[in-house]
Amino acid sequence: MNMIQALNAAMDLMLGRDPAVVVLGQDVGYFGGVFRVTDGLQRKHGQHRVLDTPISEGGIVAAAIGMAVNGLRPVAEIQFADYIYPAYDQIVSELARLRYRSAGAFAAPVTIRTPCGGGIRGGQTHSQSPEAIFAHVCGIKVVMPATPYDAKGLLIAAIEDDDPVIFLEPKRLYNGPFDGDPNKPAVPWSTHPGGEVPDGYYTVPIGRAEIVRPGAAVTIVSYGTMVHVAEAAARSLGVDAEIIDVRSIVPLDVETLAASVAKTGRCLIAHEATRFAGFGAELIATIQERCFFNLEAPIERVAGWDTPYPHAFEWEYFPGQARVVAALKRVLEGR
Repeated sequence: MNMIQALNAAMDLMLGRDPAVVVLGQDVGYFGGVFRVTDGLQRKHGQHRVLDTPISEGGIVAAAIGMAVNGLRPVAEIQFADYIYPAYDQIVSELARLRYRSAGAFAAPVTIRTPCGGGIRGGQTHSQSPEAIFAHVCGIKVVMPATPYDAKGLLIAAIEDDDPVIFLEPKRLYNGPFDGDPNKPAVPWSTHPGGEVPDGYYTVPIGRAEIVRPGAAVTIVSYGTMVHVAEAAARSLGVDAEIIDVRSIVPLDVETLAASVAKTGRCLIAHEATRFAGFGAELIATIQERCFFNLEAPIERVAGWDTPYPHAFEWEYFPGQARVVAALKRVLEGR
């Protein structure tokens, strides 16, 4: 499967498995979603289970909160992560606080799916990566898969979770793994190989990172699209890098990160979002607190530039292989 198919399979399975699960969002039903992630679900499960909504992100999330406190498990789609801000108050002031403010009387099993990152030449309003904004909010979980296998398993786990989950989907990976080569940009309508995904039920635990490539020379910590870029950069440089896919941004698997950096003594952080106050800053602070006396060089950080995501210069903005390779050389040389 590719990631679109894996996400579709997860929702299809959960709609069939649990009558409390509903899917809602702009164009998710008849149209099947702008990226066709929900294609066929309304035809199979009906209009009362897969609901088309007005163009109102605040209304979509508010409706999902009402559904959740009344026993449903809504999966709300925000068409692009860039559109989620009108719903931010509902997410922060209501959804994230519901369990706390009700002293545990109410849960908020809401999953909010949204495509993030670049890859479609969408410019500033279709390419944002807002994971750090939500990671700062107490009461919600934040995940971002890098493979079709993880996409299906994490989405099932998110739907079954009794707490709200922001589920970020790197649109550059929708149709298959991205190898980090800017001469072969992966866009949603291109064809790329997928990954092995079981047909039935399984979960990927939220809160657990994955070591996607073991190594001893340096630890590369990343998530989403940048996991594949990091792998390509390590191969091209021929460095024995240990690459960790965070997968779960909140809660963060600190133990796996710390154990790896304690072993290698060197660390590089890579993410697509803007650099200043990005989630990489939290990763650096956390690793430094745990591994200061193990570090042989300053922790390096590769990220998007601190500007709006450009339309005409997408590949100049995107932190591709060349920038990761340059950072790897610096951390390996101890500069």
